[in-house]
Amino acid sequence: MSETRNFVLRDKKGNEHGVFTGKQPRQAALKVANRGKGTKKKPDDIRLRERGTKKVHVFKGWKEMVDAPKNKPDWMPDKINKPFVKKVGIEKLEKV
Repeated sequence: MSETRNFVLRDKKGNEHGVFTGKQPRQAALKVANRGKGTKKKPDDIRLRERGTKKVHVFKGWKEMVDAPKNKPDWMPDKINKPFVKKVGIEKLEKV
């Protein structure tokens, strides 16, 4: 099994804000998208740098309100936020 990896959220200026974990970059990007304010028509840019590397995974992410699953627990509301992400590419950081 693959290990859990850490991804740091970066803004457009290169400032790093929070750490999100996942076995794959997409899993961490879904967590970021669920906290964001993006919509399908205007998705958020998500840039995740993998800790220990110079790779930056770039995604477009948004969330939508959808019906909860039929077998939902009693405490879950009827409508829930569902995150969506689409991978744009990978960027390499240069040494400054």
